[in-house]
Amino acid sequence: MPRPKVHDDVLRDRLRARAAELLSAHGVTGLSLRTLAADVGTSTTAVYALFGGKPGLVKSLVDDAFRRLRRTLTAVPPTGDPAEQLVALGEAYRADALHDPHLYDAMFDRDQLDAESRELQEAAFTPLVEAVERAVDAKVLRDDAHPPTVALGLWSALHGLVSIQLHAHTPDAVDDPAKGFPVVLRAVVDGWRA
Repeated sequence: MPRPKVHDDVLRDRLRARAAELLSAHGVTGLSLRTLAADVGTSTTAVYALFGGKPGLVKSLVDDAFRRLRRTLTAVPPTGDPAEQLVALGEAYRADALHDPHLYDAMFDRDQLDAESRELQEAAFTPLVEAVERAVDAKVLRDDAHPPTVALGLWSALHGLVSIQLHAHTPDAVDDPAKGFPVVLRAVVDGWRA
């Protein structure tokens, strides 16, 4: 008679769900495998058997976060102005990051990313590149605007603005970061206008 499977997909899903809650509340450093295992009613051995340890568990959450970010950006409805579409994508990006700040931080922590994670990060970047391509094709942005480079500039601005807001580094002179966010994005986009 075969031995019953102790560490199954149900346990994997329960561990991932609780780990996501703990990471969201306390960050990667606050994600304790002992606490996680106790909360789920198993042992830390299960985490090692199913994920190879804490890094593998966090990686699985980060990979899902990049998949979600791509879905979020892909779901942004088109606007009549391709340049405004870039701003709308930026707003969606910001909302996704603010939804789970600790997970957002983990998404851009080099220690959490392997080759597969980097591919998912690249895939999350694709909707922004495609939107820049549409803006160039529509002659809204300059002909010499290289879409991956423009998209990288936008992503850099997005990441910087989001990080400043998440880590409470918004200057006192900025009353409401949410109002300033699209203004800064439009300025970046306007730098590439035809």
